Amino acid sequence: MYGNFWENLKNAFKYSENSLFKLIAINLLVFFAVLVVRVFMTIGGMGDWYELGLSYLMMPAAVDRLATQPWSVFTYMFLHEGFFHILFNMLFLYWFGMLVHQYLGSRKLANIYLLGGLAGALFYVLIYNIAPFFKDAVDTSLMLGASAGVFAIVVGAATLAPNTTFVLLLIGPVKIKYIAMFYVILSFANTIGSNAGGELAHLGGALMGFLYISQLRKGRDLGVPVQRVGIFFENLFSRKKVHVSYRKKSKASTSSSPFSKASSSKAEVTTSTDATQEEIDRILDKIAAKGYEALNKEEKRKLFEFSKK
Repeated sequence: MYGNFWENLKNAFKYSENSLFKLIAINLLVFFAVLVVRVFMTIGGMGDWYELGLSYLMMPAAVDRLATQPWSVFTYMFLHEGFFHILFNMLFLYWFGMLVHQYLGSRKLANIYLLGGLAGALFYVLIYNIAPFFKDAVDTSLMLGASAGVFAIVVGAATLAPNTTFVLLLIGPVKIKYIAMFYVILSFANTIGSNAGGELAHLGGALMGFLYISQLRKGRDLGVPVQRVGIFFENLFSRKKVHVSYRKKSKASTSSSPFSKASSSKAEVTTSTDATQEEIDRILDKIAAKGYEALNKEEKRKLFEFSKK
């Protein structure tokens, strides 16, 4: 699946089980759409209208304003204006998202991103409304960017496989647990800076990434509600496709053989080899202690099958 980055990105919506490239593609498409609108509206003398429209997609710190635009808790996490902002977010999403996808699969990667974005928004609103430091800024503060969801994936990956090593330019090999720790500490230090809201969202997303993996090891998937919504829409579109393909079948293809029923019944009789939750917990603990490479072939197969559920 991950052989060619640009090929996978181009076909992001053609295949299932590739939420990583779907998330990257959505962020990029929204970025370029916003860029085009921004340029044309600014040239046309409607820059103020552009800013107003964008504000309704951004995450407000004020609770009363959030009540009038509740959709912003989702839309903000796919919005970017600055080139370097989206560049570094997408690079981190790709690097650490590859790791999460390899261990846990496509659905859980999407769960972490979305839950991280929601947790970041909640933490941002909470701190801005209770901390005296932000009392003068709460009514005018707005936030955008995928950073909270990306931080959830970064910390989630570091919690899942802390000793996995990335080779960094000019630095060399570094374990990802130290990379995650560095960025969490940096965000904490900057919570009183010019981008305080964004840094608070980073911390909320990071906390969610840690909690998600910790709870998953205990057999609780915090992303089940998010996953159910995704599965609902997948099934909705799948039923439409099945209905269309059924109408296109020829008469010859719908005629059945006297042996077809027996063959089908035989194919349905399979031996269950599903891993138990205890086995998955043991495998995740082994990954955390020794890394993914320490798993044998059977353990990798069980983890892969579990990640598709």
